[in-house]
Amino acid sequence: MKRFVDLAELPREEVPALLELAERLQREPEPRALAGKILGLLFLNPSLRTLASFQAGMARLGGSSFVITPGQGTWQLETRPGVVMDGAAAEHAREGIPVLASYCDALGIRAFADGRDLAADLAETTFNALAALVDKPLINLESAVNHPCQALADWKTLEDFGVPRRGRLVLSWAYHPRPLPLAVPSAVLHMAALRGMEVVVLRPEGFALPPSIMDKARRAAALSGGSVRESEDRREAIAGAHIVYAKEWGATACYGDAAEEARRRAGLTGWCVRNEWFEPAARECRLMHCLPVRRNVAVADEVLDGPRSIVRRQAYNRLPVQMAVLYRLLKGL
Repeated sequence: MKRFVDLAELPREEVPALLELAERLQREPEPRALAGKILGLLFLNPSLRTLASFQAGMARLGGSSFVITPGQGTWQLETRPGVVMDGAAAEHAREGIPVLASYCDALGIRAFADGRDLAADLAETTFNALAALVDKPLINLESAVNHPCQALADWKTLEDFGVPRRGRLVLSWAYHPRPLPLAVPSAVLHMAALRGMEVVVLRPEGFALPPSIMDKARRAAALSGGSVRESEDRREAIAGAHIVYAKEWGATACYGDAAEEARRRAGLTGWCVRNEWFEPAARECRLMHCLPVRRNVAVADEVLDGPRSIVRRQAYNRLPVQMAVLYRLLKGL
C-alpha cells in the first residue's frame, strides 16, 4: 500500500486485512515496528481525534511525528495556484509541501472543503493539488468529500459490536447552526455500502447528498450485495435499523449561499436525535457520530449518555486502525 486516500482506491481484500491487522496490533503491540520512521502531519483545519490518534499511533509503533498547523508557529500557507502573494501568506504549498515531505517517511494532509463551489469540492481540487506535490506515502486526514480514516474506524466499530454485514445503517442528517462539510457523510455512506449493508440516507428536503456521492456508494453496494436509498420519513427509515449514524452537513440545494442556507435550516431544529426517534420499532438500535458533536443541538444528552451511544468506542478505534495504516505504509520501507 503506497497511500491511504480513499477506501475506493484499495483492493477489496485490503480493508478486511487492515481491520485484522488493527485487531492484532491491539492484542500484540509492536513497539519497535516503526523505529526510526517519521510521520509528518499537515493540518490546514482543526483536529482533535485525527491529530492525537495519529501521534499516539506513531509513538506506540516506535516512530515519531511532527505537526504543522500553518499560521500557528509556522508561516501561513497559500494553496491557490497562480495567486499574487501580497496578502498574509508568506509560503506557498508548491515549496512548503515538498520540503515537509523531504523531512518525513509519510505525510498526512487535512484540507477541508472550501464550501463555496460544489463542483470544485466534489473534484477534491485543493487536496489533489496538494497531494500531487508529495512523493512519499500519503494519508488523507480529511479532504473536501472524504475521510477514509474515520470510515475505517467506523467499520471496525460495526465489527466490534457485531452489527450484521447485511444490517441496516441509517445515515441521518442532524441539525447544526451552520453548514458542515460532506466529507464524513460521504465516507460513511461509501463504507457502509462497501460493507454490504442496507443504507438509508435520512435527510430533510434540500439536503440530499450530491449524485456523484450517491452513485459512488451505489457502485460499492452493487459489488458487496448491499443497497442504498434515500428517505425523508424518519419513522420508516429507522424502524428495524441496527445503527443510526447522525451527522450534520450543508444544504446541497444552495451550496455556498449563506443566506439561503440559513433560511432552509431555520426550521429544522427538530432534527436533534432523541430517544423518541428509536421507539418503539428500533429499541436495540445504536447511535454513532464521528465527533465533535453539539449536545442538545445535533444529539440530545439522553442519547449520548445512554446505553445506545457507542461514540466513544468509535473515537477510540481511530487509534488501532490508523496504527494498521501506518504499519502497512511504513513497515519495511
